[in-house]
Amino acid sequence: MIDTNRPLIVKEVNKIQKEYGSYVKVTADLETGWVVIGTELHADGEKILLEKGSKQDNIWGGGINFKDKMVDMTAVLNLRPRLSNTGLEIIDPQRRKKFEEICKVIFQELWK
Repeated sequence: MIDTNRPLIVKEVNKIQKEYGSYVKVTADLETGWVVIGTELHADGEKILLEKGSKQDNIWGGGINFKDKMVDMTAVLNLRPRLSNTGLEIIDPQRRKKFEEICKVIFQELWK
């Protein structure tokens, strides 16, 4: 498990791929840019971010598909009817964009 707000170096990305295979879960604070990578459940990442001072409404989940180099935005954590997110996928276009931007900065080595 890694928690960071900085881009990963090639060695770190390779280690994550080796440890988790073709997909790794990512939980991100859309306000601060902090991410937790590689937890069993997105809720585990949420707990870590909350302990760092994140606000629950800013924490969203998804993952990185290494095979297709795609950012996934699906997680049980995202089911938040109170915030008008009635599905497992991040629905709000601004939140989707922010989650993808954060993931692409952290995992920028994948897109080089």
